[in-house]
Amino acid sequence: MRVRAPELVGRGWLNTGGRALSLADLRGRVLVLDFWTFCCVNCLHVLDELRPVEQQYPDALTIVGVHSPKFEHEADPDALTAAVERYAVHHPVLDDPDLVTWRAYAARAWPTLVVVDPEGYVVASMSGEGHGPGLAALVGELIGEHTAKGTLQPGDDPYVPPPPADTALRFPGKVVALDDGSFVISDTANHQIVHLDPDLVTERARWGGHETLNEPQGVVLATRAVRDRLGVDLLIADSVNHQVKGLCFADGTIRALAGTGRQLRERSGGGPALGQDLSTPWDLAWLGDRLLIAMAGTHQLWAWTPGDTVEAGVVHVVGGTTNEGLRDGPAGEAWFAQPSGLSTAADGARVWIADSETSALRSVSPVRGGADGPGSDLVVETHVGAGLFDFGHRDGVAAQALLQHPLGVTELPDGSVAISDTYNGAIRRYDPVRGEVTTLARDLAEPSDAAVERDPETGETRLVVVESAAHRLTRIPLPEAAQRVDGPAHRTQRPPTELAPGQVRLAVTFVPPKGQKLDDRWGDPTMLDVSASPEGLLVDGGGRARGLSRTLTLASGIRSGTLHVSVQAAACDGDPDTGVVPEHAACHLFQQDWGIPLTLVQGGPTHLTLDLRGA
Repeated sequence: MRVRAPELVGRGWLNTGGRALSLADLRGRVLVLDFWTFCCVNCLHVLDELRPVEQQYPDALTIVGVHSPKFEHEADPDALTAAVERYAVHHPVLDDPDLVTWRAYAARAWPTLVVVDPEGYVVASMSGEGHGPGLAALVGELIGEHTAKGTLQPGDDPYVPPPPADTALRFPGKVVALDDGSFVISDTANHQIVHLDPDLVTERARWGGHETLNEPQGVVLATRAVRDRLGVDLLIADSVNHQVKGLCFADGTIRALAGTGRQLRERSGGGPALGQDLSTPWDLAWLGDRLLIAMAGTHQLWAWTPGDTVEAGVVHVVGGTTNEGLRDGPAGEAWFAQPSGLSTAADGARVWIADSETSALRSVSPVRGGADGPGSDLVVETHVGAGLFDFGHRDGVAAQALLQHPLGVTELPDGSVAISDTYNGAIRRYDPVRGEVTTLARDLAEPSDAAVERDPETGETRLVVVESAAHRLTRIPLPEAAQRVDGPAHRTQRPPTELAPGQVRLAVTFVPPKGQKLDDRWGDPTMLDVSASPEGLLVDGGGRARGLSRTLTLASGIRSGTLHVSVQAAACDGDPDTGVVPEHAACHLFQQDWGIPLTLVQGGPTHLTLDLRGA
């Protein structure tokens, strides 16, 4: 049965020159709807996957971003306008703050892609990453089919670029202070590293550029040993290039220290650093002689151990299973959700973590007598934060305090921690002795990091804050009496999925793109990983195993929770005549993580179907 695409309904449009679009305006073109939210690193990966498809079919394809926010801040129209520029979105975007269009298309996860043919019918739905090549093939098929039918009538591209911006910095990300009172900052949207005078404006130097760096984020000074052995002064998390790089201040050379430049798809790995794929490294911090990497793209912590030469460095996973969530304990068993800020404690025995998607302040520290295995020598602890869908601006006892998508963390001289509480526009302070959270400053424009400095005249300690959305650095004093904010708690507004307690059949739909087939030469090429929070919600059926379907048993005594489902499927290009996968075929990994809010209702549905790639 053919399904008509529902109308596109929202608060307004971006990148259309002020014009409101309807499906009728887009009839005659192939339409791809990209349901995204700008906090989501997986959505950013999909934006990168869509760019070559847009370039391949400029005259017949329209991509429309449907921005359906997770966090309250993302529903701010000014914040969305800034994000569209920040992430170089060059197609129309529908602002869908009330999730009207999200619900109409039955989206369950960020990111989700929906393909609509030139006659206005839905032909495919896809969740997660890895769909670029298959999507390009499907668009090509639709163009051929509708050219033959006479229903392909492209018309004009509705995209209208906004006027160019003109500021020295553009969406800066992270900052590090130098001994002479100057600062080095990642000028993220300009793809450069900038050295600023103490006045925070005058530039001493710029390094990099789009040919060398792509949206650099975290910056940290090299240790003396690394400077002497490798000749680099600054280490850089080159996020979109999926690499860690080193910069020499003296001659401006930048070279790769870890990563191949390809995005990690397997969500595991380790070994020689220059031969290992990485996934959106966002920040860096030293823990002893290891450089911890906030691997936002896989929701993990990795570590780079330098060698005597660049080629001798190694990387490995030290924390996180790739499951998204808030789970403490041995680092190898812990869950993270887009770790985005790291800061080494003064005694070197702990690294503080801004775990952005759980709106949490966490830490990782060594533990004696750990078992063998990756991450077995480290333990993870949560200090502030409640989970994937709980956020707000609430001070007080740390166990009840709430943050909103923090991106940065900075230890203060007294041992307390300044949190760049990005989506609350605030700098918060966590006091580990008192176990309390307070607010140091408000009304900041998406603060993403901060550095400590001491006033040369008064000796007072203050913070230099990266106001990313204001494209500047800002000094703020550390007040003697911090504010206490008792704001409301929020939960992500996605409607929960109703299921019956007891046995539920979970099935993930995956139809390989035309010309591809599941690569079963070495066994089942699919993997399903299921867990739940609270832990007692899932009585049976959890864990990681092959296959795309499973029977779950949900507890009868728990009314609500979150089902965590991760799936991978590998498909390879088959011979066009026989369909057999050749020995050296190009293969593609499709993957998605769902965090599905559940409500358990007696007599509710006993089947849950999720589309990885449905057609």
